[in-house]
Amino acid sequence: MPNKSLSEYKSDRSYEELVATLKSVERDFDMKLIDKAYRFALEAHKDQKRRSGAPYIVHPISVAYILVELGMDTESVVAALLHDVVEDTPTELDTIKKLFGEETANLTDGVTKLGRIPYSSREEQQAENLRKMLIAMADDIRVIIIKLADRLHNMRTIEFMPEQKRRDKALETMEVYAPIAHRLGIRAVKEELEDRSLRCLDPIAYQEIESALALKSADREEFIRTIKERIIKRVAPMIPNVYLEGRVKSINGIYRKVFIQGKSMDGIYDIFAVRVIVDTVNDCYNVLGIVHDMFRPLPNRFKDYISTPKPNLYQSLHTTVIAKEGIPFEVQIRTWEMHYTAEYGIAAHWKYKLGLTKSDAFEQRLVWIRQMIENQQDNEDATDLVRTIKSDLAPEEVFVFTPRGDVISLPSGATVIDFAYAIHSAVGNRMIGAKVDKRIVPIDYKVKTGEIVEVLTTKEVGHGPSRDWLKIVKTSEARNKIRQWFKKEKRDENVIEGRGELEREFRRNSIVMPDADMKEFLEAIAKRQHCSTIEDLFAAIGYGGVQLWRIMPRIKEEYNKLTKPIAVPIVPETKPQPASKASSGVVIEGIDNCLIKFSKCCNPLPGDDIIGFITRGYGVSIHKRGCTNVPKDIASCAEPARWVKAHWAGEIKEEFKSTLEIVATNRTGLLADITIQLSNMHIFIHTLNSRETKDNHAVIYATITVNGLEHLKTVISKLSNIKGILSIGRS
Repeated sequence: MPNKSLSEYKSDRSYEELVATLKSVERDFDMKLIDKAYRFALEAHKDQKRRSGAPYIVHPISVAYILVELGMDTESVVAALLHDVVEDTPTELDTIKKLFGEETANLTDGVTKLGRIPYSSREEQQAENLRKMLIAMADDIRVIIIKLADRLHNMRTIEFMPEQKRRDKALETMEVYAPIAHRLGIRAVKEELEDRSLRCLDPIAYQEIESALALKSADREEFIRTIKERIIKRVAPMIPNVYLEGRVKSINGIYRKVFIQGKSMDGIYDIFAVRVIVDTVNDCYNVLGIVHDMFRPLPNRFKDYISTPKPNLYQSLHTTVIAKEGIPFEVQIRTWEMHYTAEYGIAAHWKYKLGLTKSDAFEQRLVWIRQMIENQQDNEDATDLVRTIKSDLAPEEVFVFTPRGDVISLPSGATVIDFAYAIHSAVGNRMIGAKVDKRIVPIDYKVKTGEIVEVLTTKEVGHGPSRDWLKIVKTSEARNKIRQWFKKEKRDENVIEGRGELEREFRRNSIVMPDADMKEFLEAIAKRQHCSTIEDLFAAIGYGGVQLWRIMPRIKEEYNKLTKPIAVPIVPETKPQPASKASSGVVIEGIDNCLIKFSKCCNPLPGDDIIGFITRGYGVSIHKRGCTNVPKDIASCAEPARWVKAHWAGEIKEEFKSTLEIVATNRTGLLADITIQLSNMHIFIHTLNSRETKDNHAVIYATITVNGLEHLKTVISKLSNIKGILSIGRS
C-alpha cells in the first residue's frame, strides 16, 4: 500500500481483481477455499445493496483485497469475505464452522459487531464493542487487522453516508481505529484512516493543505529527486545494496502541526523526507555519518529509534538536515527488516515471514492489549475503555529513562506519577516525590523525551497515593492502579468519601425525599451500577470506580419522574363516596385532597381507560388499564388496596405529552417532512429522535403535546399520509 493521495485509491474491487492479485503475489493461497467463501457470501448477500447502490458483496471483496495488500493469509481473506454474513444475513456461526473450519469461524465471530445487544447509550455500546475486540485480538491478532481493513473500506466509501453519521464514524476512526493501527505499526492504514477522517471532520483545512501541497508538487518532486541522486552518489561506493525513496508527510500530520501547534507550512521541517534502506544496522550508522557530512544537521532533531524502539517495535534513525537550497528535510535510515515492520507492523509477520517465531518477540507486540484488558477489569465504568484508547494509544509518545538506563514509553503529557506506576504499582503507591535530571520537580510535572526520572519513595507502612492524583495522571494504567489501591485498602474511607460526595451532588441538584424512599431510590442506582448494596455504591464512588459526573444526569431524570406530580385542586363532595376532580379532568373515586401525576411508562391520554395507584408520599399515579405495570388481576396482586378507580371527567382543558413510534422507509428529507406536518397542525414537539435499522428503515420517536386520544388519532392520521411511513403507534 504505497503512499499516495486519497483520490488515487479505488474504493470498490471486483472478485476478478482479487483473484488476479492473489495469483500475482509470491505466497500460496488456498484458492478453492477462497472461491468457496466468495460464492457462499455472494449467495448470502444476493438481495442486499450498499448505500452507494452497489451490490453488498463488493464490500467483503474490497476488504479481502486490502488484506492481500497487507500480506495476510488464506484464513484472513476467507474471514474477510464472510465477515458480514453472520451479522447481516440469517446464516448461523455454526454453519461457517462446518463449511470453513473453526479457525475461520473464530476470526469471523471476532470481527462481528455487537449490534444485537441493547445498551443505554451509544458510548456504552462502543465501549463493549471495543472490549470484545480487544479480547479477540489477544486471542488472535488477525481479528483487528481484518477489522481495520473493514473500517478502511467503509471510510473509502463514506461519502454515501448521511452527514452526521459521516462525522460520527470519522471521529470514532480518528480516536480509536487510527491509534490501534499506529500501535500495531501499520503505517499505511493509520495514515489513510487519519486523512480520510480529517477530510470529514475539517474539510476546509484539509482542502487548504491539499491545495498547498499540489501547488508545489513539481518543485517537491524535483527537490526529492535531486537529494536522492546526491546521497546515492556518495553512499553507493562505500555501502552495498542501498535503496532510496522519497515521501511526503501525511495531510493529517501537517494539519496537527499547522492548526493544532500553530506552525506555518514553512516551519514544518519534515514535510519532505528521504528514506535510505540498507542491509545491516552498522550500515545505518555509517549512512548517518555520511548524511551529516553532506548536509548541515539541525540541532535537537536527531532520534535513534534503533537503540530505543517505539512500543510498536518501529526502528529507524531520524535526522533533519538543511540542503544547500536552504530547504530542511528529514532523512530516515533503516534496514529492510525494519522497513517491513515500519510499513506493515504486525502484518509483516505474515507478509514477509520475518521469523517472529520466538514467543517473546511476538508477545511483546501484544502485551499492551492484555494490559489494557487487565486495567479495565476492576473498573465499573465501561466507557473508560474508549478514553483509554484515546490517551494510551495516542501517536505522540515520550521516551524517558530510569536511573539504571531502562527506557519507559509514555503518552505525551504523562506525569512523573504515570512514570512511577509504569515501573510498578508498588513504586507508585509509595511515591512521595520525584527528581528529573537530578533536580526535584512538582508531583504533576510532565516528563519529556530523554529525561532521567528518579522516583522518591517512602518505607512508611500504609502509605498510599492521594485521591487528587486521579485528576493529574494521564495513563489509564496509573488511574486504575490508584483506584485499585483505594478499593482494597480504604473501604471504610471510600464509603464515607462516596456518601459525602453523593450527598453534596444531591444537595446541588435539589434531590430531597423521605428516608424510606431515598433508600429505595439509592438501591435502584446501585443495581444499575452493578453494586450489590448501597454501601458498595458509596465505596465505588469513593475510589473513583463510579464517576458521579457521568451518572448524575440520569439520576436527576429518574428523580424528576418520581417527584414532578401535577397539583390537583379537589372539589369537595358531600356524598358518602367522595371523588376528587383535577383541573386536568381526572376523577379519583374515594380519595379527597390528593396529588395526581401521570405515569411515564404509558403516558395516559383523555379517552384511555385508566386506573390510579397510591404511591408512598407522592399522591396518585395514573396508568392506562393496559399498562404493563398494572396487574391483570388486581384482587390477587401484592397490594390491591393501593389500586383505586379513576376516570376522566366530561370537560378536559389540559394538554398531555405522548410519544409516537414511527417506522418508515429511510430517505433524505423524512425528518423534515414529519416536522413540517406537525408544525402545520400547530403541534408542540418536545423531542424528536431517530435511528436506522439494518433493513434500510428508520425508527423515529416523537414526543408531542396533544389534548386527548381523539386529537392524537387525528395527528396519526395526518402523519400516515407522508411518503414512506409504514406504521405509527404509541410508544
